[in-house]
Amino acid sequence: SRVVPGGGVMAGVGLCGAGARRLSSGSHRFQPCTICHLVLCSALWGLTLYPLLPQAKLKSFSAKIVQLLKEWTEAFPYDFQDEKAMAELKAITHRVTQCDEVSAPWALENGTVKKAIAQMTQSLLLSLAARSQLQELREKLRPPAVDKGPILKTKPPAAQKDILGVCCDPLVLAQQLTHIELDRVSSIYPEDLMQIVSHMDSLDNHRCRGDLTKTYSLEAYDNWFNCLSMLVATEVCRVVKKKHRTRMLEFFIDVARECFNIGNFNSMMAIISGMNLSPVARLKKTWSKVKTAKFDVLEHHMDPSSNFCNYRTALQGATQRSQMANSSREKIVIPVFNLFVKDIYFLHKIHTNHLPNGHINFKKFWEISRQIHEFMTWTQVECPFEKDKKIQSYLLTAPIYSEEALFVASFESEGPENHMEKDSWKTLRTTLLNRA
Repeated sequence: SRVVPGGGVMAGVGLCGAGARRLSSGSHRFQPCTICHLVLCSALWGLTLYPLLPQAKLKSFSAKIVQLLKEWTEAFPYDFQDEKAMAELKAITHRVTQCDEVSAPWALENGTVKKAIAQMTQSLLLSLAARSQLQELREKLRPPAVDKGPILKTKPPAAQKDILGVCCDPLVLAQQLTHIELDRVSSIYPEDLMQIVSHMDSLDNHRCRGDLTKTYSLEAYDNWFNCLSMLVATEVCRVVKKKHRTRMLEFFIDVARECFNIGNFNSMMAIISGMNLSPVARLKKTWSKVKTAKFDVLEHHMDPSSNFCNYRTALQGATQRSQMANSSREKIVIPVFNLFVKDIYFLHKIHTNHLPNGHINFKKFWEISRQIHEFMTWTQVECPFEKDKKIQSYLLTAPIYSEEALFVASFESEGPENHMEKDSWKTLRTTLLNRA
């Protein structure tokens, strides 16, 4: 039998011939949940033929079914959270036991088969129980509260704590960001990533259709990226004095560079995205005081031209370093998650599930499996840096400004310079005053 992500077993492999041909032929494109159902039905259908099979073939067939189900339930337990799939699994294991009992020449092995099925079922139930603790995960991964920020000419007090008051060392902050990234990404499983293939609406909509419990880990990790970007923008825009804003920008540039050196590309991209948000990017007087040489290098690495060629080169270098590494620190690779999602999406959309002759396109699924396996390898690296609860608490719980509040703070720091900005500022003030 052969197991692949998201729907576990590719149809027809290791099953009886008629069921295999029925599942793998034709031009239909089966979603993973459909494949899951059809494989189970095919196995159950094959087992109904046991009175017609010679005892030796019956023994071999039943053993393959048990081995196939064991590998499937261990690799992708979430496929069986659906009640229908679980009911079909129980029906198959019951039928396998019946086949075992009527085969007199090998009845002595009956206990072994029953034991294997019992162990498989127990392990599956434990795995599903662990995944069902979703509410606890939601509380842990919930984004920080959004602060609506200043309402016209209400600057935050000078004594208000900012990130520099919590951590002024760029390397230490980059290490704590890496801690958070690895903690977040460890909650993602292969079957979660396969939701990209089976449920994503479009490239512009990374949210998946269907049961939120099946996609929450992906959305939570994506939300972390957005929260970090908004936190960076908030920390810059809420600073009153231009000198301090300049220092804040240079600090985050150094943090992003340290993230790059570590191999934490996701945090690096989030920081750069935060500094490129319009409320921050428009602060020309502040940026004029910033030494931007290091920032230009970072933007070069994240240049979107040629499908992020520079980033992919850096990622490949980090991957090679990780493969040859002797320490956990050198093994760290945290890719830009949004780009990883797009890669999987395009791989799925560009290549068909079936070849022109009707056979399953195993090359496509093998490549998807390879990329997911590589990603999962990166998520299993243990973070070598010492955890600082104070810094992490600030990063995870500090209030962040809404987009409107960011523009208010930005315009109050540096007034509008052209007609477009003046119109935007006027509209924004009117909206906020009416709301107040």
